Amino acid sequence: MKNIGIGVVGGGYMGKAHSVAMQAVGAVFETRLRPVCELICTTSQAGAEKKAAAFGFNRATADWRALVNDPAVEAIIIASPQETHRDIALAAFKLGKPVFCEKPLGAGLADSRIMVEAAEQSGLPNMVGFNYIRTPASQLARSIVASGEIGAVTYFRGEHTEDFFCDPQMPGTWRTRGRSNGTMGDLAPHMINGALALAGPIASLSADIETVHQTRPGENGSGPQAVTNDDHAQFMCRFENGAMGTLYFSRVATGRKMGYAYEIFGTKGSIRFDQEDQNALWLYNSDAASDRQGFSKILTGPEHPDYLPFCQGPGHGTGYQDQIIIEAHDFLKAIETGSSVWPTFRDGMEVNRIIEAAWASNETRNWVSISEF
Repeated sequence: MKNIGIGVVGGGYMGKAHSVAMQAVGAVFETRLRPVCELICTTSQAGAEKKAAAFGFNRATADWRALVNDPAVEAIIIASPQETHRDIALAAFKLGKPVFCEKPLGAGLADSRIMVEAAEQSGLPNMVGFNYIRTPASQLARSIVASGEIGAVTYFRGEHTEDFFCDPQMPGTWRTRGRSNGTMGDLAPHMINGALALAGPIASLSADIETVHQTRPGENGSGPQAVTNDDHAQFMCRFENGAMGTLYFSRVATGRKMGYAYEIFGTKGSIRFDQEDQNALWLYNSDAASDRQGFSKILTGPEHPDYLPFCQGPGHGTGYQDQIIIEAHDFLKAIETGSSVWPTFRDGMEVNRIIEAAWASNETRNWVSISEF
């Protein structure tokens, strides 16, 4: 075993998740590289020191440049707002340090292209954080589709729906300001990545994007403030393999808590999955006898990808934090082998391309070709 110093930029929801993952991954997966939580960065020194104590880091800083340049930090995890991703990643690659970057890769397609170029020129391991597609059930779904078990894919329906802004009286926050913080920048990347992983590249699309609640109460009891980004969006698409598709994303889907869900129809069978029941995959086999046809519920267990390190019993299940630990394992494996693992920065850029195309379609009210972006 060999230690590797980890630096995490960001101490919020995802910063904590990645910090916990780095503390746990060595024991869970018995990795050859053992992370040492060396340095964490947040927006203030006092806040960073508090997070360092809470998450088990050796040191703290309020300057991401100090973190990236620190010789004890050998790999970087970016879990800060997307507007900061590009500069941090470029600095890390320049110093020869592998980078794991939370989604979306950049604040927009232009940022992502610059980041991909830097990553590929450096030859260093790079990875983007799309955690939901890494559940054992969704890894199984990818394997089933790739093997041809359900035949050629003819249709994909995907959604990422939540209800954390369904109440119009909920005060506005940073999430309701700026295009990159809306649903197309927050929730949509996960399901777009899922669609690309499960059904392949998208050739064209027609999108409709909307702000449902145009104003919200201001923070701290102040007067109404304008909502400057989107609440929900949908698009029809055609995949390069000829399959049809529809995708829907919402932060105002009343009653939905973690609606990362998809349905895949093939010429020989079909699959459906719902993240609110993340340890089950439903599979239909059209070759079954007519009196045995119907969806079968498959409970994930030790025979499925990345399940056994967490639990030896089928049906006991994995959870949200486990998805992040799986990502940590893959990132360490990439560093150990010197080869990036899916999804790379280029895969993250493909998601940004789809989002850019969707905005263009929404503005022109036309179908657009992804090759134009």
